[in-house]
Amino acid sequence: MSKTDKTIITAETEVNAPIEKVWKLWNTPADIMRWNNTSDEWHTPKVENDLRAGGRFLFVMGLKDGSFSFDFAGTYDEVKINKLISYTLDDGRKTTITFTADGPVKITEMFEAESTMPVNMQKDFCQAVLDSFKKYAES
Repeated sequence: MSKTDKTIITAETEVNAPIEKVWKLWNTPADIMRWNNTSDEWHTPKVENDLRAGGRFLFVMGLKDGSFSFDFAGTYDEVKINKLISYTLDDGRKTTITFTADGPVKITEMFEAESTMPVNMQKDFCQAVLDSFKKYAES
């Protein structure tokens, strides 16, 4: 895929919590391990997170039965506390996540699709993770 025809996927949610709480829960490894999943069958047993430009992150995600897992890893490009996170995954794809705190915190995640999975599956996976975060942050 050439640089000009990358598919950008957008998923978003609104969280009824203060931005400071949302930011902390989004970025703290112990919290990430609790919300970063798409369903009860998934989990994130390992998280490393150096939240700064040039810092690295690693989320090991997988099915709880052990039949499938993958590393979600990359390098942060830009971090603006309570506002924005952008990063480049190890495969070169880019993601930008914005946090808008006008009333409920709106989280918008825009990322470059990968080429081996259908776009709708990637969007649904991302949306399910955002929905899990919302549930966790509001509980």
